[in-house]
Amino acid sequence: MTDSGILSFTERRQPTRRALILIVHGLVLAGVAVAGLGPLLWLVAASLGTTRDVLSDPLGVFWRMTEWQNYVNAFQGVDTGRLLLNTVLVAAGSAAATVIVALSAGYVIAILRPRWAPLLSAGILATIFLPGVVSLVPLYLTVIDVFGTGLSLQNTFWAVWLPAGANAFSVLLVTGYLRSIPREVIEAAEIDGASPLRILWSVVLPLARPILGVVALLASIGAWKDYLWPSLVLTNPDLRPISVALPIIERSTELSTFFAVLVVASLVPIGLFLIFQKPLLAGAGLSAGLKD
Repeated sequence: MTDSGILSFTERRQPTRRALILIVHGLVLAGVAVAGLGPLLWLVAASLGTTRDVLSDPLGVFWRMTEWQNYVNAFQGVDTGRLLLNTVLVAAGSAAATVIVALSAGYVIAILRPRWAPLLSAGILATIFLPGVVSLVPLYLTVIDVFGTGLSLQNTFWAVWLPAGANAFSVLLVTGYLRSIPREVIEAAEIDGASPLRILWSVVLPLARPILGVVALLASIGAWKDYLWPSLVLTNPDLRPISVALPIIERSTELSTFFAVLVVASLVPIGLFLIFQKPLLAGAGLSAGLKD
């Protein structure tokens, strides 16, 4: 057995050093847990306290979590339900647009393989290196006047859904995954007389479900927490997602109620990640390890 660490295998088996290693590992794990979960736990505790308690003794809120009325106020006085519904619509539409575009582009590049596929792949890859702020103004001008037709998508969910579909990372992620499909499977379907659309629906789509789930989850979480673009194109208060409304809620409500709204807004993305973390990490790891 080859030892590559600071301590050899024999030294690590000594009771004293083994106990010391376990203590160090426990301290590191506790530190990571406090740094990661500490702010979330404090937010939950603060949402169950009063504004006075939060301001006078921030760390003491853990022992005074009795104000459940803050969550009632979050839905009755702030209209959190409508904001959450808008956010769900934004996230679901963004995920659908991202999956459709990524699957279509990946199918063309990895399965159909036309002569110009390398140029398309290179162009998509090049857009990853462009800062998002560079395309912000042209994209906004396009949304308020679609290609000079006089049609405006502002204050419609399409203004958020369509730009979300143009995600180069998702396209490359799906393309890399589709390249792992054995070519013999595609050729067998072609010999049986299947059209490209039938191959996409009956062969590629079932095999690509894991990576499409990863893409949909990443797109929905990204749309859930996005602030800048929805604040520009969804100026109608009835269409605002909760991420855009949070600064307004902070100025117009008590601090404890605002914390309750923050907790409610955080539950959905955290819950989605906890539920789908296994396929998310497995799909991302598999796609990262694929070779062209």
